[in-house]
Amino acid sequence: MGKPEKRVILTLIHLFKSRNQFLHMDNQLQELSYQNDQFIRQIKEMIRENERLVQQLALAESKAEETDKLLQENSILTTKIHELQEREQRLNELNIELEAKQKELEDNLTKALEDAELKSKGTRYKMVTVMFSDVKGFTQLTESQDAEQLIDELDNFFFHFDNVIEKLHVQKIKSIGDSYMCSGGIPKKNRTNPIETVMVALEMQQYMTNLKEIYEQQNKRTWSITTGIHTGPVTAMEIGKKKMQYDIKGDTVNIASRIEAASEPGNVTISAMTYELVSEYFRCEYMGKLPVKYAGGIELYVVKGFRPEYSEDGFGTKPNHKFKVKFALIQYDDLEEFVLDKLEKELPEFLYYHNLKHTIDVTIGVEVIGKGEGITDEELLLLKTAALFHDAGHIIESKNHEYHGTTIVRDILPRYLYTPEQIETICEIIMATKLPPDPKNKLERIICDADLDYLGRRDFIPVSDTLFRELKAQNLVGSLNDWNKLQIKFLTNHQYFTDTANKLREVSKQKQVERIKVLIV
Repeated sequence: MGKPEKRVILTLIHLFKSRNQFLHMDNQLQELSYQNDQFIRQIKEMIRENERLVQQLALAESKAEETDKLLQENSILTTKIHELQEREQRLNELNIELEAKQKELEDNLTKALEDAELKSKGTRYKMVTVMFSDVKGFTQLTESQDAEQLIDELDNFFFHFDNVIEKLHVQKIKSIGDSYMCSGGIPKKNRTNPIETVMVALEMQQYMTNLKEIYEQQNKRTWSITTGIHTGPVTAMEIGKKKMQYDIKGDTVNIASRIEAASEPGNVTISAMTYELVSEYFRCEYMGKLPVKYAGGIELYVVKGFRPEYSEDGFGTKPNHKFKVKFALIQYDDLEEFVLDKLEKELPEFLYYHNLKHTIDVTIGVEVIGKGEGITDEELLLLKTAALFHDAGHIIESKNHEYHGTTIVRDILPRYLYTPEQIETICEIIMATKLPPDPKNKLERIICDADLDYLGRRDFIPVSDTLFRELKAQNLVGSLNDWNKLQIKFLTNHQYFTDTANKLREVSKQKQVERIKVLIV
């Protein structure tokens, strides 16, 4: 093959290669064009996505502004709601205060209406002792006598009478001219008012008798009084405003006035009703009958003085110690009623053991054990009074309640005519009940045994359960099992101090130990 042919063939080969390259390049261009189209579409999609994001962002910004606004509004509303709630709370508190004030006003109005009704109708008393006295000599004044001086003397008499009735807890009703009227048993009801009123009359008569002797020595005009006393029901009405005063009405008042009119100067004349209530303590002589309209004849007696066994001087003018003890034992019933009522109203509710029942148990216990130990009447009075007050201190505070009880004793007992020596002894007896007991004398031993009398009684378990409840309420004891262990220890170490208590309770107390041992887990 010649050179021209080779050249042609080479040229053709070269052209073929070039064509193939061109085709390859074209394919590449087409591929690039396709990719470019894809890229352009992606860009457009990204642009659209960007536009959508921009719109969303704008919407989000708009919502954010709205959210901020809503949050601000919500904060304002929250503040207003809080203010309204506080205002509602204040209104509720004011409403409660107004309701309380309204109730208080209603209660006060009701009480005022009841008091007004009571004042208009009066309070009915079943047993009151009314005394009328009339000073003789005042109405027989002559023109030559110094009326002003005599009136001053009369005022002095009445001033002395006021002191006498105050000392003996008798209520002055009124004094008009030369007449003096008083009454025992009001406003505070009691069992001793017949005795107290007769004592007032005797002391007034003795005062006038002593004064008469002095006046006779001085050649002065003498005075005397007549006295009439009757016991029965009356209606009493409050009439005082600044100072509490009373007016009384009823047949008892009228009869007492009639008795005074029939009495002789220097005599204390009483009705048969009063005589029945005081004759055990006073010497009385039968006087006769007083005709009373619609009541027939009322028998009258003249009181001569205290009976010899109750008289200090032998003349019957002054009561002796024996009478005062006897009188105090009668008056104890009134004291007991007052104190038990006070305990019932004022003792804390958590005192399941040291309550009214326990106080009554101890007052009974000291009497039973005391009689077994052969105590006197006065010792019985001191013991029963100490028993009545021995847990009263719980009203103030359970801790050191024995001491607090003595403060109550010192406040109340002088009103019931207990002597300072008696009050001191009663306080010592109360302090002897403080655990662990360490009595120093017979009376202290008796009350210590009476205070723990339940340890040897059949009702020991239920009574001790109340003590457990009381201590549990104050967080002073653990479980019931722990309590039973403490009881075993206490019972084992405990001893009664009096022969009477040992005879009555010791054997049974030992049985309690065995009963409790069974309960311990």
